[in-house]
Amino acid sequence: MDTHAAPTEVDFHFDVMCPWAYQTSLWMRDVRDQLDLTVNWKFFSLEEINLREGKKHPWERDWSYGWSMMRIGVILRRLDMDLLDQWYAVAGKALHVDGHRPHNPEVAKHLLEQIGADPEIVEESIADPTTHDEIKAEHDRVVETGGFGVPTLFFPDGQAFFGPVLLDPPMGDAALRLWNGVTAWLEFPHLYEMQRPKQEADEQAIYNTFKPYLEARDWVSINRGKVVGFEPDS
Repeated sequence: MDTHAAPTEVDFHFDVMCPWAYQTSLWMRDVRDQLDLTVNWKFFSLEEINLREGKKHPWERDWSYGWSMMRIGVILRRLDMDLLDQWYAVAGKALHVDGHRPHNPEVAKHLLEQIGADPEIVEESIADPTTHDEIKAEHDRVVETGGFGVPTLFFPDGQAFFGPVLLDPPMGDAALRLWNGVTAWLEFPHLYEMQRPKQEADEQAIYNTFKPYLEARDWVSINRGKVVGFEPDS
């Protein structure tokens, strides 16, 4: 008899820049609201994981796209996890749906106002070097587990999964069926991977969904097959 209990809490590692993590976050919020699940939003840097030799680390730059958006998120999370949740929601929508540039400091200030937060948090986050420390610690957690991208989910028993990676995130009963499918893997700690091959129609659907993001980005994307990575322009 299966005695595996479904988790009531999950850590969701994300980078605002990642279009795949954004899609999964929409599903995650729907599951959370239906099950009263606790979602702890945590960070991971695609800029850092894809850093080429000779390039500056994101914490060595005055402004580093995804890293700086997460620094804003650190300040908000110190106040209330719900503020980080709202920040990720509005910044993610701005980039991945509306084709805007939340990585622009002035746009970031406007988005902070939308969630009722002080726009001066942009400057506060940049002036506080400890915001780097929190992001890097959470980034390193994923890497030390063997992770390479987002979304990465950590569960209370210590297991971690990359994914689910999806378009058109399911809602309602379908969202719960997917959650049950994902958490069923917790029973099988040596089940490592199952992947659906992408055909031409899938690639077109991905392009259509990611088009706003592709037009708004100010960085170079790297297609590593399993995950989208990023390289800064300079």
